[in-house]
Amino acid sequence: MEDHLSNGNSQMFDFKAFVYRAISYWKWFVLLLIVGLYVVYQQNIRREFPYTLEASLTVQDDKNPLFTSNTSLVFNYGGISGKVQEVLLNLKSRKHHEKVVDSLNLYLTYSTQGRFYKTDIYGSQPFKFVGLDSAYQVIGQPIKINFSDANTFTLSYDFGEATKVTAQNYLDKSIKTIALKTPTFSKSYTLNEYIDLPFFKGSIVKIKAKAKAIAINTDYFIQYNNFNSTVSSFVNNYAVTNQQGSPLLVTRLTNKNKAKIVDYINTSVFILERDQLQRKNQYAINTVAFIDKQLARVKGQLNRKADSLNDFMRSNKIFDLENESTLLSAKIEGYNDQKEILNQSLLSYDLLKNYLLTSQDFTSFPAPALQGIDDPNISASISKIISLSIQKSTLESSVRDNVSVFGDLNNQIESLKNVMLENIASVKTNIGYQIQSINSKIYSSESQYSTLPESQQKLEAIEREYLLSQSTYNLYLAKRGEADLIKASNISDIILIEPAKDIGQGRNKVNLSIRYVFAVLAALIPIIILAFIITFFDNKIHVPSDLEKLANIPLLGVVGKNDTDNNLAVFNKPKSAVAEAFRAVRSSLQFIYKKHELEGTKTVMVTSSISGEGKTFCSINIASVFALSGKKTVLVGLDLRKPKIFGDFDIDNSIGAVNYLIGQKNLSEVVQKTKVEHLDVITSGPIPPNPSELLIGEQMDRFIEELKANYDYIVLDTPPLGLVADAFELIEYADASLYVVRQDYTKKEMLGLINDKHNKGEVKNISFLYNFYDQKGKYGYGYGYGYGYGAYGNGYHENEVEKLTVLNKIKGLFKK
Repeated sequence: MEDHLSNGNSQMFDFKAFVYRAISYWKWFVLLLIVGLYVVYQQNIRREFPYTLEASLTVQDDKNPLFTSNTSLVFNYGGISGKVQEVLLNLKSRKHHEKVVDSLNLYLTYSTQGRFYKTDIYGSQPFKFVGLDSAYQVIGQPIKINFSDANTFTLSYDFGEATKVTAQNYLDKSIKTIALKTPTFSKSYTLNEYIDLPFFKGSIVKIKAKAKAIAINTDYFIQYNNFNSTVSSFVNNYAVTNQQGSPLLVTRLTNKNKAKIVDYINTSVFILERDQLQRKNQYAINTVAFIDKQLARVKGQLNRKADSLNDFMRSNKIFDLENESTLLSAKIEGYNDQKEILNQSLLSYDLLKNYLLTSQDFTSFPAPALQGIDDPNISASISKIISLSIQKSTLESSVRDNVSVFGDLNNQIESLKNVMLENIASVKTNIGYQIQSINSKIYSSESQYSTLPESQQKLEAIEREYLLSQSTYNLYLAKRGEADLIKASNISDIILIEPAKDIGQGRNKVNLSIRYVFAVLAALIPIIILAFIITFFDNKIHVPSDLEKLANIPLLGVVGKNDTDNNLAVFNKPKSAVAEAFRAVRSSLQFIYKKHELEGTKTVMVTSSISGEGKTFCSINIASVFALSGKKTVLVGLDLRKPKIFGDFDIDNSIGAVNYLIGQKNLSEVVQKTKVEHLDVITSGPIPPNPSELLIGEQMDRFIEELKANYDYIVLDTPPLGLVADAFELIEYADASLYVVRQDYTKKEMLGLINDKHNKGEVKNISFLYNFYDQKGKYGYGYGYGYGYGAYGNGYHENEVEKLTVLNKIKGLFKK
């Protein structure tokens, strides 16, 4: 159960280690912060802030006084609120902005090179480029212009390593790629001279009002930009606001050039006014066109009737009617008046029918087409068509053309139009019956002329036909006059109250200080993420306290970093902190021996998980502290596969424990003296083919017995327990075993094997020895065990590190 908890704890995220690891990266945080702050500072001083200007306009319900009551704009548009929304949608539509950009040629920019960026000089440039309309102009590439005098300039460009460029035709907005003969070019031209390059065609002309403003030897830049991208940039920075229920609209534009903002906003409103007025006038234009066709037909009939009347009167010498026909003529004239009224109704229905058959937009009906229309079914249908047309017009400004809703609306409008056409046909038929009835009455009255002379009867008939044609002609002339008058009297419903104007407004204020906060976060977040990732996936032991979570084996001591040239730390610097740490280990071992009431020679075995954890270093110095205390000590190298200890003592490894174990040499022949008093060393000797078998034989028992007979302390330097099983075979010879763990090197899972053996009771009297402890390391943990007192140890230990200069300290920070 304890083992399970220990293993579980080893998998938990160590938040404390994460915090200390993140803190230990402070120098990288400082470096990133300095870089980030410098980058932000450079960006801030290079930032060109834009301007924002606005204009105010109002949408009015300007009714034409010549419109009849049933054709008022309120009825046609759905009231002032509907008209405001339509104007608002038009101002926001991309189609509208395309017209503005095209009108002002805003896809062509003029600039000069400033300290950090190119400055847009729209509105103040001393010249302009008049491009060939049908030509393809290079886009996205600046063309440099440098005037050597008032009329001569050098045109040049440098496209780097490009082999082709993209060009656009601004008439049809098509784009194509043009191959380059050379990526660089320079040539002198004069003003008004035609420039004929494959992708740049036109001429540079002087703006007369600013002719003196041309700066000599100053670089100007001309650049064409992609039309759609230019429109998008203005659409994204253009805003229209409207308070609910108010006819007031406020348009705003943000740009880096105030003159461009002023022209853009005012031109936008001008184009809106023009389009709206043109739309209103279109109704009258359509009516005039229809009436002109009818006038031409009626005029021909009238001319023929007049000719017939004149011919008859000349041939019969008749110039007046008899008095007795006066009353009869008045009666017939009354019938003709009734017939005239019906003919006018027929004309109105014909106008309405023609409008339905020829028009595409039914958001409003022309006044002439609605006079004399009194059928309630037709009036109701007109109202429905207008409502559907307004709905369609509103959707066209914000919805794609191919959605199904347009098909549904078109079908409804078409159905209503067909119903109206049927109603018109029915009404016209009814009027036709009425005209037939009146004609019958006229015929009856005319039959009474039989008592009159035949010539007088014929004259009366011709004269009536002439008067009828003249009346019809006069009616069409009146209708045409009304339509022309309506067109001439129309005014726009949009009124620009306050145009955009440059009155010295400053640039938009932006709080750039917040960018420094982001710079701090940008430096901090990667450090935190890196520390989290490393901590999360880190499976190494970094502090002595980790051992308490990973195993039930006690910690015997903590040994610091070895700063000497070899492993003889105790011998070379007996007053160092490392030497004191090994003395503390010696004391702890003696306590273990005393606790188990061991007498005579004491044996200690030193092992570890893998190679490189400092097992040999610990073995040498543990043996050294025992020897320096006056006890006869022998250090035995039993790591037969990878012998090491001979190098630190400058002794030969040709003869050692292997020679004794195979019976070649006796004990006195394998023992070698060292420069450490009371310390002998038995190296491992030549590498044998069967090291495990040598360590478990009877010869090994005799070897240990002989050593116990000659020495007070025996230190066994054994192979890594995690790699080979040799160390397990030697545990039975040891009174105490030390398992070396190295800081920032030993992995947590490596302790699983020895912990399992200890929990099962297969290994006893074993303790951890924490090696290579660095109290100034990444985690900042303090620990006892006779090591790591820092400044409190001054005067008790040797001064191990020479005083560093400030420069060396700074360099040392980044070497860790």
